[in-house]
Amino acid sequence: MFRNQYDTDVTVWSPEGRLLQVEYAMESVKQGSACVGLVSETHAVLGALKRSVSELSSHQQKLIEIDDGIAMGIAGLTADARSLAKYMRNECLNHKYVYGSSIPPHLLMADLADKHQRTTQTYVRRPFGVGLLVAAMDGRTSTPHLYQTCPSGNLYEYYASAIGARSQSARTYLEKHVDTFKEASRDELIVHTLQALVGCVSGDDELTKENASIAIVGKDENYTLLEGDKLQPYLDRLELKGNDEEGDDEGEGGDAGEEEEAEAMET
Repeated sequence: MFRNQYDTDVTVWSPEGRLLQVEYAMESVKQGSACVGLVSETHAVLGALKRSVSELSSHQQKLIEIDDGIAMGIAGLTADARSLAKYMRNECLNHKYVYGSSIPPHLLMADLADKHQRTTQTYVRRPFGVGLLVAAMDGRTSTPHLYQTCPSGNLYEYYASAIGARSQSARTYLEKHVDTFKEASRDELIVHTLQALVGCVSGDDELTKENASIAIVGKDENYTLLEGDKLQPYLDRLELKGNDEEGDDEGEGGDAGEEEEAEAMET
């Protein structure tokens, strides 16, 4: 009953102290296709699943270039993401025009989070229905960063994160291997990102060069997008890695069977 009474406007509090319209916007992020981000000492990598409206349409782009050293991955309403991307690009250009250098990532993300938050306090606007993963290189310290924004205006920095539909399986994989990301090479980060995305694919679909994309920023490397044929070698490595792990599991199973048989003979 309370939901119907207190969710008519973004500025109305419910008796439980919740802003229901903001929570609805956060739910829209969970409906978007998955996006994964990883950071090492030298690179930041974003991976995204692309959706097509029908078999006759192309796949929607989920990774967007903001600046030479800034990439953005989206989950949620693509139209809202385009509006935010335009705002971020303008901020980057204005800072470069005034100061002659790239904007520090933490300043850009703080301004973006403020833009998100303002929509939660104004009744004439609705919250942005999109979650963002932003991979950025800080030009002053030459260190990569990974940020996550939320429709509520919250801003987080991560070593690795995943947002969107079925992203829990990706987060489980990232939590299991997070200790290896810091020392990982560029190619290893890409393979980890693809492996995390595998669990986010719906139904009987598979991760392919058509529905996956990777964006990279790093030391001495500006924004680089890997799609199609450029992505295929990494998918092949992922398949080989999976086959090797299956072979190891079968070998361990065989050894276990031999041990059980030996024990049975001894008894």
